[in-house]
Amino acid sequence: AGPDGMAAHILHRLRHALAGEGSREERARGGSEAEDFPESSELEDDTEGLSTRLSGTLSFTSHEEEEDEEEEEEVDGAGEELGEPTQSAGAAAGAEDGGRCWGRCAGGATVALLPGAAEPWEGPKRWWGPAARRQRPSSSLLTRQLQELWRKSRGSLAPQRLLFEVTSASVVNERSSKYVLYTIYLIRSGRFDKAPAVIARRYSDFERLNRRLRCRFSCDMAGIAFPRKRLRRNFTAETIAKRSRAFEQFLSHLHSIAEIRRSPEFLEFFFLQDLRAAQRLTCTGMYREALATWANAYRLQDRLGVCSSGRFLLTLAGLAVCHQELDELCEAHSCCEQALQLLEAQGSHPLLGPFLQAHIHLAWKVGKDKRRSEARLQDLREAGPPLHQQPTLKECLIKEPLE
Repeated sequence: AGPDGMAAHILHRLRHALAGEGSREERARGGSEAEDFPESSELEDDTEGLSTRLSGTLSFTSHEEEEDEEEEEEVDGAGEELGEPTQSAGAAAGAEDGGRCWGRCAGGATVALLPGAAEPWEGPKRWWGPAARRQRPSSSLLTRQLQELWRKSRGSLAPQRLLFEVTSASVVNERSSKYVLYTIYLIRSGRFDKAPAVIARRYSDFERLNRRLRCRFSCDMAGIAFPRKRLRRNFTAETIAKRSRAFEQFLSHLHSIAEIRRSPEFLEFFFLQDLRAAQRLTCTGMYREALATWANAYRLQDRLGVCSSGRFLLTLAGLAVCHQELDELCEAHSCCEQALQLLEAQGSHPLLGPFLQAHIHLAWKVGKDKRRSEARLQDLREAGPPLHQQPTLKECLIKEPLE
């Protein structure tokens, strides 16, 4: 059979396989839809995938159709027999149809087999057998094509989104109250975070945020659902699961609106509690505990994209002070350098002088260049009041009101 007959034979098999697989998937989805989303009567699901979870297997294909599982396993095993280098799942992302035949590479991605890249297919034994290895001098060409496609695809990454995922919920019993504490991770899609940004909030915290935002953004908040209160069964697994899903959707909807995303009410919901707790721990000399809290506040502000605000500078001050008190001078020096880079364009700032003094002292300790900071400090002395009247970085940190 010639190449045209082989291509027609493969496409005929694919159509039958996809028709059977599609019907099975539709029946499976139809039977589990009500069970997967039991909260649909309480909360309207969004239509833009704002609360999609990071689960499942990604599939990168060069066609809109996929082979059935049997053919995929057969080709995967053959790829290993050929000894070709294993490609990642994204190696064929964005591949163009360059020929009549197509198959799967060892990484599971669908790739196009270009004309001249292989012999005409006359059965599994001829295609993948020992003789084929002698008759396929163009196998390295296919590998080079995959590598080139991978290099091109790396420059066209999907835009990042911030995802909110409730990872756990625990019932807390106190002497005067009982409530559910929801632990939420802030995850940036398309990136791997070694240390996650985490918050722990209860229903009353979400309710307060909802009330404040509806007062200020009544039009934008009109279409955003919030889980209603319950008089009973607040601590059942079903209620907690529904509210976890609802809070994920709620935060994702809020973050999708630019005005709300940049509002103080929304931002302070995430990191103001951590800043207050870290400030209290620093004032009491519990620097190791304070350092962990300052670091989480840093990650939260980084995920939310507010790394140039006054709160972020205060966070860098807290990190620098705690690192210095714990004799971690290189880390403290790095925090001061980052703060001074943010203050580069500002002629005056209450924290500029304290950061310059701390940076010069730490640079002398760790053997780093301090001449630029000394020059900036001298200019600041000539332009303003004497610096000996200004507080140190630690004093600024303790005295800063966090309301």
